[in-house]
Amino acid sequence: MKFTLSWLKAHLDTDAPLDDILYALTDLGLEVEEVVNPMDTLAAFTVAYVKSTEKHPDADRLNVCQVETGKGVQQIICGAPNARAGIYVVLASPGVYVPGIDTTIGVGKIRGIESFGMMASEREMELSDEHDGIIELKGEPEIGSRFVDYLMTHSPDKIDPMIDIAITPNRPDALGVRGIARDLAARGIGRLKPMPVADVKGTFTSDIKVTIDADVLAKGCPLFTGRLIKGVKNGPSPAWLQARLKAIGLRPISTLVDITNLFTFEYNRPLHVFDADKVAGDLRVHFAAGGESLQALDEKEYSFDAGMMAISDDNGVESIAGIMGGMPTGCSEDTVNVFVESAYWDPITIAKAGRKLKINSDARYRFERGIDPAFTQGGLDLAVALILELCGGEASEMVVAGAVPDVSRQYKLDTDRVQSLVGMTIAASEQVATLEALGFVVDGDQVTPPSWRPDVLGSADLVEEIARVASMTKLVGVP
Repeated sequence: MKFTLSWLKAHLDTDAPLDDILYALTDLGLEVEEVVNPMDTLAAFTVAYVKSTEKHPDADRLNVCQVETGKGVQQIICGAPNARAGIYVVLASPGVYVPGIDTTIGVGKIRGIESFGMMASEREMELSDEHDGIIELKGEPEIGSRFVDYLMTHSPDKIDPMIDIAITPNRPDALGVRGIARDLAARGIGRLKPMPVADVKGTFTSDIKVTIDADVLAKGCPLFTGRLIKGVKNGPSPAWLQARLKAIGLRPISTLVDITNLFTFEYNRPLHVFDADKVAGDLRVHFAAGGESLQALDEKEYSFDAGMMAISDDNGVESIAGIMGGMPTGCSEDTVNVFVESAYWDPITIAKAGRKLKINSDARYRFERGIDPAFTQGGLDLAVALILELCGGEASEMVVAGAVPDVSRQYKLDTDRVQSLVGMTIAASEQVATLEALGFVVDGDQVTPPSWRPDVLGSADLVEEIARVASMTKLVGVP
């Protein structure tokens, strides 16, 4: 599970240093596997000023630049088309490692003239794919100062650390940034910010209806919700959204698609968006008879076995339910009307179909581990609100087929068991506070786990949660 520090702070109000956050994550059971911190990678780059340029005598496309570095004037050969006198640039002096070209800069001769460094482009510094010229800094930054200090003021998103954590199968709630923030807040690393709520007023009845076959409703898809949005304008998503996706290795596609990816990683709430004008009639959720086929959004053709869940319209199968949508009803830049799907899919049914079809989508990965069924409708409205904000349009009333499955259960909390089971002395009031911070409802000695924690299945699990947040390093016998 990948996320950035700023993304985490969108849900967690904290001033904790990055190292403290990383330690807490691993100690909570969310083991940190990798951290990519541009502050470390770019620390040696500095701000410089081009005083003058002249054509290289033996190369038409090269310039001999005299560059003020803060430690004197250095001569640098540069072939960038925008290299000219009077601009502030980013300097890699001899000895500096440039990640985008995997090279440590040295002193060299280019066509017989010495060069003492390099003026960098964004791609060479792995800040973006831009490589048409060297970076031109705005204003009059201090010559010789660290480039990362300039970025902190002008483009903090470009130095946002990326964190990659390992998620065990029993922690599906940590497959969303919100869930990770909740764990850290329970540990005391800041305060969990209030959950955003969207109140989307539908102004018309959806032209597309949804039905769920009785056998699927009983075991497969207990709840399917959606909204029709008319008059959207699709296209490239805003810079902030693209930056979040790029930081975790996802390629921005369009605003509509990028929003679904955002919700998958932010809230552990996979969604799907149909081009409503390509949907024939209404949608039906059913078990495949066997032999149906679909070209999915990965442009591969898949054949259904009997019993796999599908979403069909009057033309046939349009989506591999809970796993991947189909090309025939996929969105493009020409999309004007969309139907946004938010459903709850049975983990076992999804897992079986995913393995058989050999599709490893982000949606499958989450649905087969178990997402929050109670957030099906709330997640839909949050997504629709963002679509309306970024793409415009007008939303219908919510289409609802089925009902939110009842996953409520209660277990007894014996506050003395922490000492007897794990050898930790924790005050009863602190145990209750820990569980409540994690979203559990405590009523006397009865505890109701939150709907996003399908892994909590008994009183012993309550003790484990309390001990985990307190820190397993405090266990008896642990050095």
